Amino acid sequence: MAQVSLNNISKIFPGGIKAVDKVNLGVENKEFMILVGPSGCGKSTTLRMVAGLEEISQGDIYIGDKKVNDVPAKDRDIAMVFQNYALYPHMTAFENMAFGLKLRHYPRIEINQRVNEAADILGIKRLLNRKPRELSGGERQRVAVGRAIVRKPMVFLFDEPLSNLDAKMRVQMRTEIHKLHIRLQTTIIYVTHDQVEAMTMGDKVAVMKDGVLHQVADPITVYDHPKNKFVAGFIGSPPMNFMKGKVIKKDGRIYFDEGKIQVKLVDDMHQKLYPYIGKEVILGIRSEDIYDKLFVSQAPPENIVKVNCEVVEPMGSEVYLYLNTGKHTFIARVGAHDRPGVNQDIDVVFDMSKVHFFDKDSEETIV
Repeated sequence: MAQVSLNNISKIFPGGIKAVDKVNLGVENKEFMILVGPSGCGKSTTLRMVAGLEEISQGDIYIGDKKVNDVPAKDRDIAMVFQNYALYPHMTAFENMAFGLKLRHYPRIEINQRVNEAADILGIKRLLNRKPRELSGGERQRVAVGRAIVRKPMVFLFDEPLSNLDAKMRVQMRTEIHKLHIRLQTTIIYVTHDQVEAMTMGDKVAVMKDGVLHQVADPITVYDHPKNKFVAGFIGSPPMNFMKGKVIKKDGRIYFDEGKIQVKLVDDMHQKLYPYIGKEVILGIRSEDIYDKLFVSQAPPENIVKVNCEVVEPMGSEVYLYLNTGKHTFIARVGAHDRPGVNQDIDVVFDMSKVHFFDKDSEETIV
């Protein structure tokens, strides 16, 4: 069994710089766990501590039932795929993939079998006699993944493996790595700053910021029920829209008053927001939960918002509208044929059943 457990893991660099702060994380056997967060959040340092490439300042790491704090990297039964591929330039693809097995004195027949088997899985058999300089970025990445596969480790570690690829190749390699996980049924911990990768690839997503783990859940839960404003704003493309305003009571109903616009809260939110009446909160709404045209005619008047369309950004099958209330700018994502003119005043509708509210001071989710 290849569970990975991080118990109160911290990394403090010289000068008292705390890169990772008391992280607790459990990765189940055969699970695909994504560590995601902005640059400098501590995700790669966490991965390197699991790999044994970085010393642990405090806490314990277990791989299976074995505590590995003091176990050398080579004895941890893990394989790591790096951002820069880390291929030996003077070796062929075959030699790169076989190198780790040769160091461990595997028989030549088994080395040939494992390398060819991995090359078949990755579709790079025709490339085995080429050197890295003769390969494209995507091909080099496949060789790097192949070098990890031949080891047949308990755990695969990926450190931003797609960041050097172009957009089209990233999409293709995302699919390939996902299929690889299904085929190999091995535990994977995958680090990325790209929230699209996080949402599309992982069984679970662990969101980090400033060395702190903020939320761990499946991608849909993180998207629909973010624990705080940071998670809500980081996960999703385009990011969630935020507006500051007050919770007010009017005619026996509770409203969010932004200063220029007012929207009525749904009944389910009253209980949690009642203590905030007269106080400032932050409203969050995703771009796809802001509707225009047809929905305006069907919506209650209290949810219709008058805005100015400042920018229209065509994205192919859909359009991003950059809208201004006079106090806040936010983005709506609508169908490609629903675009208004630039600088046009329009009505849009907030789907109030899908808005989020955050405490202004703690930025934790209220509802």
